[in-house]
Amino acid sequence: MMVTRYDCDVVVVGAGPGGSMAAKYAADGGAKTILIEKKAEIGAPLRCAEGVSKKWLAELGIEADPAWARADMAGAIIRSPNGTVFQLDESKAGAEVGYVLERHIFDKRLAEEAALSGAKIFMRTGCTGVLKDKDGKLIGIKARSMGEEIEIYAKCIIAADGFESQVGRWAGIDTSLKMDDIDTCIQYRMTNVEFESNFCEFVIGSAAPGGYIWVFPKSKTAANVGIGVMASKCSHGADPKYYLDKFISTDPRFKNGQILEVVGGMVSTIPGLDDTVADNIMLVGDAARIIDPITGGGIAHACRSGKYAGEVVVECLKTGDFSKKALGAYEKKWRDRMEDKLYRNWMAKERFATLDDQTLDELIQLIKDSDIGEVNVYNLLKIVKEKYPKVVEGFEDLI
Repeated sequence: MMVTRYDCDVVVVGAGPGGSMAAKYAADGGAKTILIEKKAEIGAPLRCAEGVSKKWLAELGIEADPAWARADMAGAIIRSPNGTVFQLDESKAGAEVGYVLERHIFDKRLAEEAALSGAKIFMRTGCTGVLKDKDGKLIGIKARSMGEEIEIYAKCIIAADGFESQVGRWAGIDTSLKMDDIDTCIQYRMTNVEFESNFCEFVIGSAAPGGYIWVFPKSKTAANVGIGVMASKCSHGADPKYYLDKFISTDPRFKNGQILEVVGGMVSTIPGLDDTVADNIMLVGDAARIIDPITGGGIAHACRSGKYAGEVVVECLKTGDFSKKALGAYEKKWRDRMEDKLYRNWMAKERFATLDDQTLDELIQLIKDSDIGEVNVYNLLKIVKEKYPKVVEGFEDLI
């Protein structure tokens, strides 16, 4: 059977935020770039709560657009198990609040930027394996594109294929996860419900074992209402739905609610893989497990890591060296920028998952009564450290 061949400098697998940013920056630097996406539509179907902070957008040169920045948040609400509410406005919430997106528009916009920079996009093209030469060196990928078998030969592969990433595993990188480091999630887009239209709400405690419930406004009349539950605390696959339905049924704000959309999936909750590069390959975003372990937020991390990967491809293209050592410049970039915070938040996630509802109630009341400037995980942990030092035992040096 005839197999169509394509040649390029870099092939990017996955056109989510990380893949599109990688393709854009690689193409901007003159690399011949192919970006493939297995789905029929970039950004859909959705598997995301769609909340992002604002500060990182400016850092990456992404200008907010009302087309995708659907709801501009004034702040955030943290609700403890007994109903204690800690409300903070944007002046205190800092980088922890921002916009609720229309991801299908946002993702398409980033892919469009990659295309405008010169990247070639193949839709309905799923990677089916990697290509190696007789010495075992990675030289590209195999894919099925619109039902046709193709091969894409490249000097470097950037795997941006999300939580279920196969490309890294095929290349020999250990991408395995423990059950404690996976959250299984379900989300409804609901209308005819009551909520604070300018605040993102987080509900913690036994209502969402090892995770949290979120209510993120999409408009004045609709919101994303979802839950993440630590996989090790699930007794069967439908646990997140059970807990979310229970929360909705017991909260009078949702008694007349109607569901417009249902999405589900899993997120990793570790501070990145031990190795995110090997010879001729880099992993970005969710594929590299670069995601905030305590919130499950990954859009910013995907965009940052994608940008760094694209930049490193350009530098390696100048020397022709795409070895693991050369690609280590990408590891250094993302770890220098994000790893300490991700590790601290992972440790905090591990501890918070062990706390009972009463302790969480006390913690929220403690935080509510404290004189805190900018509210972020770091500052919250500083307060917790004073009253509950055991919660931060083992990572005090990061606080």
